Amino acid sequence: MIIHPRSFGHPDAVKLNDQVQLEYAERYGDEGDVTPLDPTMFEPPNGLYLLAYDARDRPVATGGWRTQDRNDEGYSDGDAELKRMFVIPEGRGNGLARRILAALEDDARAAGRVRMVLETGDQQPEAIALYTSSGYTPCEKFGHYRTYESSLCFAKPLR
Repeated sequence: MIIHPRSFGHPDAVKLNDQVQLEYAERYGDEGDVTPLDPTMFEPPNGLYLLAYDARDRPVATGGWRTQDRNDEGYSDGDAELKRMFVIPEGRGNGLARRILAALEDDARAAGRVRMVLETGDQQPEAIALYTSSGYTPCEKFGHYRTYESSLCFAKPLR
């Protein structure tokens, strides 16, 4: 697998984002994640978006981080928010999510961010297992879904 930085607006990123939205809709019985996102949110040095490709140059996994600072949605100064971590079903079980997560943490740390935060849902046990086994712990809720019971928020210090 090869991991490349790409724009959140790149056609391969759009393709995998569409796939993850379908998975969210199926798991939660709704329209998917409606958190407002813009490709510029993931542009260095304020973020990074990664795509992993298989040996046949097919996109198989994504993940990104974006800068967040204290605001009315519950973020804190120095936060880096993890977004759109996703591995296509055929690519799961190969450590891709863990590799992307580590690369994103390293990049956010290098950009001066002090804490990585993420929101996931109670219908995503695989994601919860990845994050908790990678050192993330539950934290106060933040972000677009902070008032939803199904929302679970986690954080990990980057320093």
